[in-house]
Amino acid sequence: MKDTAQILEKQRLYFAGGETLKRDFRKKQLLVLQKAVQESETAIMTALQKDLNKSSFEGYATEIGIVLEELRFMLKNLDRFTRPRRVRTPLAHFLSTSTVYQEPYGVVLIMSPWNYPFQLTMAPLIGAIAAGNCALVKPSAYSPHTSAVIQKIIGECFDERYVAVVEGGREVNQALLEERFDYIFFTGSVAIGKLVMGAAARHLTPVTLELGGKSPCIVDETAHLALAGRRIAWGKYLNAGQTCVAPDYVLVHKSKKEALIEEIRKSIRQFYGEEPHHNRDYPKIINEKHFDRLLGLMNSGIVAAGGRFNRETRQIEPTVLDAVAWDSPVMQEEIFGPILPVLEFEEVSEVIGLVNARPKPLALYLFTTSAAHEEEVLSRISFGGGCINDTVVHLATSHMAFGGVGESGMGGYHGEASIRTFSHSKSILKKSNLLDVPLRYPPFKNHLSLLKKIMK
Repeated sequence: MKDTAQILEKQRLYFAGGETLKRDFRKKQLLVLQKAVQESETAIMTALQKDLNKSSFEGYATEIGIVLEELRFMLKNLDRFTRPRRVRTPLAHFLSTSTVYQEPYGVVLIMSPWNYPFQLTMAPLIGAIAAGNCALVKPSAYSPHTSAVIQKIIGECFDERYVAVVEGGREVNQALLEERFDYIFFTGSVAIGKLVMGAAARHLTPVTLELGGKSPCIVDETAHLALAGRRIAWGKYLNAGQTCVAPDYVLVHKSKKEALIEEIRKSIRQFYGEEPHHNRDYPKIINEKHFDRLLGLMNSGIVAAGGRFNRETRQIEPTVLDAVAWDSPVMQEEIFGPILPVLEFEEVSEVIGLVNARPKPLALYLFTTSAAHEEEVLSRISFGGGCINDTVVHLATSHMAFGGVGESGMGGYHGEASIRTFSHSKSILKKSNLLDVPLRYPPFKNHLSLLKKIMK
């Protein structure tokens, strides 16, 4: 492990010099990173294949492509996102102007996970750079090949006084959290997120936590079942279910359950063949510990599709579980793997009560053609974000913020939201010297009636 205290001291001095505050400097650094990502495409895909057995298509679509889109979007809009914003001034401050400045925090820590190891490292880094910060990046030790590529790219692009990478496992994470940062951006599990927030509290460091949870997928009696089955199977089994916004379980109207399960079965065969656990393009489970944990969850219901596995390659076939109870093991934790429990309901109001009785999910998906059901679900259930008649794709845009609520996280990023996350909104009121209204100064005499007319 590098001497992080020395790196942080260098970064604080570099930030204090003011170079990162210049918009032209920020753009130049984003262009350097963009070029490096484009030139490293083959190396990134190879690393993703080694760590997670991601195909080139899936690697580009869910990692490299999203990063390049975010870079392009940020370069195009950086001036607009970061320039001072004039806002209205109340009459009580007559002859004044009000302006909000986006001020970078300083030195930020970005801690990223293993499931989308490239995208979930680079996307927040783009925001940190665009906002004018220095950054220390800590990629996951569980995806060592991708972490090594990230180390190489960042090491070749930037001086460590500006952006640096620290690799390592749990001990390194703990050591980093002992240091004082100006901001911490963490993506990972709820359990570790609580530890990060606790460590940040010791220094009163603000945080963004991108966590997870059990994201429901609701399919009502009006849904287009063939389309729902295809899009649920795609979103659930993408990256072998190791996606923080994957549909964690399905709640389907009881009259449509068997038909939906058949559509999901059909889609699994179309996507992955008759033996997905031997498909060379189907992702693997990240390590033995998670592989065994997932196999243990298989006993939570009746296997309606899939269920086979290949221990040698750590591949678990896309699986659907029927006859699952709310108190079964698979419903007690985020699954984070290719197992999809299916439960049934009779009324949408019943679904709302069941979901709201549990921690707020990171995502929610609703398949319906009923405007009334759509309005009822969106207005009465709190969740991070989601889709109507699709899954997962709401996060693959720079035009909307992505983030959780409650136990699924706090704060958001992507596009302009990243600038807001990695900078402080500094409010400045500039008063004219031409006029000084005596109303506010003592003695107040009988000024109250005039004050009430101005402030009402």
